Amino acid sequence: MTSAATSVLVVANETLVGAELVDTLRRRAEHGPIRVSVVAPLTQPRRGYVVYRDSRRAAAGRRLDRVLAALRLAGIPAHGAVFDDEPLAAVKDVLASEDVDAIVVSTHPESTSGWLRKNLVEEVRKAAGNRPVEHVVSDVSGRAAANVLVVANETVLGEPLLDRIRQRAAEGPASFLIVCPQSDPSRGEHPEAERRLRGALSILRSEGIDAHGQIAHPDPFVAAMESVEDERTDEIIVSTFPGERSGWLRRDLVGRLRSQTGLPVHHVVVEDLVGAPA
Repeated sequence: MTSAATSVLVVANETLVGAELVDTLRRRAEHGPIRVSVVAPLTQPRRGYVVYRDSRRAAAGRRLDRVLAALRLAGIPAHGAVFDDEPLAAVKDVLASEDVDAIVVSTHPESTSGWLRKNLVEEVRKAAGNRPVEHVVSDVSGRAAANVLVVANETVLGEPLLDRIRQRAAEGPASFLIVCPQSDPSRGEHPEAERRLRGALSILRSEGIDAHGQIAHPDPFVAAMESVEDERTDEIIVSTFPGERSGWLRRDLVGRLRSQTGLPVHHVVVEDLVGAPA
């Protein structure tokens, strides 16, 4: 008599492309039949709202398709979905609606994992009850597209910035998150910032560049650090007006980001653009 397959819930997003995850599941299958359900949560900003979220969803969907194909090729029944919920909420939803015997959480290494900084693995263990939870670490930085954070507001449509993004995209696979700090935090809507951001994203996406963006915290340093905390970031591009025209430069935004993140920070100067300085 064939024993029932163990139901394994996998929680991962960018590390879905890591061989470590598939290898872990193959080893489990060697000890008895398993069936896998994959949850791929999308990272949500803690403040502001996302413009063109569909690029993130499409990228997550491509990673999900790759891991499902690899598992099926290994003879492991697998299905999955991209979730708009935060990872812990997604896990709780699945636990409430499906029979789950074990959970596997896959993350980046501690130095680059926003999930680990939020203590996700321990929170999943609490939600799992008596179910075993395995943590898989996968360093896919050399195998996945680089995540490039772009911080800009008034200069987001400047040709020097767009050209720098084009140049970076030509250098190798990259996904760009453009963060536009709010001009006026007391207002609920930011039509001018959104118009500029949508314009920049439309130009880049029409050229085949993977770009998405969000209106964020009014302080550019806080906005950038929140993004770095929320998800893996490999490098940063900051766009400003020159010299004394830029309040961001007067507050040493570029130097502070280099010091606090330890990441490469590239500064782009936009000389001429209609509007108030950033």
